Amino acid sequence: MNYQLILDELFPPIKNAAIIGEVASYIPELAHVRPEKFGVHLCCLQGGDYFIGDHSERFSIQSISKVLSLAMAFKIEGESIWKRVGVEPSGNPFNSLIQLEYENGKPRNPLINSGALVICDILISHLDNPLEELLSFIRKISGQSSITINEKVAASEKAFGHRNAALINLMKSFGNIENDIDQVLDFYFYQCAIEMSCLELARTMLLFSNRGKILSSGEEMLTSSQTKRLNAIMQSCGFYDEAGEFTYRVGLPGKSGVGGGIVAIHPGEYSVAVWSPPLNPKGNSARGMRFLEDLTTKTGLSIF
Repeated sequence: MNYQLILDELFPPIKNAAIIGEVASYIPELAHVRPEKFGVHLCCLQGGDYFIGDHSERFSIQSISKVLSLAMAFKIEGESIWKRVGVEPSGNPFNSLIQLEYENGKPRNPLINSGALVICDILISHLDNPLEELLSFIRKISGQSSITINEKVAASEKAFGHRNAALINLMKSFGNIENDIDQVLDFYFYQCAIEMSCLELARTMLLFSNRGKILSSGEEMLTSSQTKRLNAIMQSCGFYDEAGEFTYRVGLPGKSGVGGGIVAIHPGEYSVAVWSPPLNPKGNSARGMRFLEDLTTKTGLSIF
């Protein structure tokens, strides 16, 4: 498969089309990102990096980080994490309070905000310095030691994080948060403010395409069984209340973030990251969704 030829063919028409969607503004710092930014990076398990556009420029990964903190928590605690968070699609916005109240403070899945806050709480219970250890985990699997946090984005998240504060207080009232609320929120805001490029994200996500092993060293970070389950959660829950649409159009496990990034993996084949800041009404990158649909259509490769 000549992936570079395919990227070169698919990229220009989408880049040159009228910008669809709006850059996220409910976190004010994200509103400063230029909407014309667009990059793609694909890593193949059989070897090879294929890329186009702004693939090496770092951006705020936002909710993509939820997959990585979940992987770390699953590695530490195993199946017991599902006592506190479910694995079902939400069918509601990522910050829904109504669903959380209805289900007695147990989030529907770990990739919506309430679920990610529970995962942060779990990591705080196990780790002396959870943020630094999460960064070390990401740096190790990406092979890039300079990955860090955008402090301005983290501060913006914190200043306007009232909805997340409501979610965690509601869960605390149901007994599903064990640690100090402010400590958990701070960890969550900083986690979402991690900056990575498409290149770094694609290399990181190879872990989920390679049965939980780092491709360059062969070191097992997750078991094959854990990797299968995390991929299944990405498939059914990775795009908020648009997960079914992504499955229908793209057919790969993946995760989006309101910074405009999308990651997707084809188990045993490749990982790919796309970045384009304008979001559709569901909060997913409009160009990213279109590009990945065209990619799996052109290659004929999806998990279905």
